[in-house]
Amino acid sequence: METSRRSAALDRNRPYVLSLFRAVVGLLFACQGAASVFGLLGRDPETVGAWPLWYAGVIELVVGVLVLLGSATRSAAFLGAGAMAFAYFTVHQPQGLFPMQNDGEGAALYCWALLLLVFSGPGPWSLDGLLGRGDQRSHPAPERLPRQPSPPGPRAASGATRPDRAGRGSGRRRSRRGGP
Repeated sequence: METSRRSAALDRNRPYVLSLFRAVVGLLFACQGAASVFGLLGRDPETVGAWPLWYAGVIELVVGVLVLLGSATRSAAFLGAGAMAFAYFTVHQPQGLFPMQNDGEGAALYCWALLLLVFSGPGPWSLDGLLGRGDQRSHPAPERLPRQPSPPGPRAASGATRPDRAGRGSGRRRSRRGGP
């Protein structure tokens, strides 16, 4: 019983933890980009226009800020995951097969974390969620109430229309057997 209660509490808080996860991944990704583009956080800046490092830094910065704020999260995360996959397979993978051999742990982790955000969405604590924009499927769905059984009694006359979900007549006639 205690396990199911704990599991229910974890499920109830999943969207909010997802929002925190998104914000942390976005902040760290933006910091990587800022370090590459502007030379912050103890790094030398990349030469403007230098392929691929300067462009990767710009993508990291822009994607990181969008993911941090939760604005266009799925699209931005898709772009960032693709950039990290490109970085892994072109820069790291030729040096060795596994991330521990080729120093590609960061690229691999960012790629998979951003790919998770593509499928899970921004969560409720996001700019899109606050403004009511974008895909809200990552928010918890409201619990559905069980259908109330129809009261016993004679079936409706064959000329009666069937009520739709809002209780209004749908205009469709019932069949004699009471089916659709």
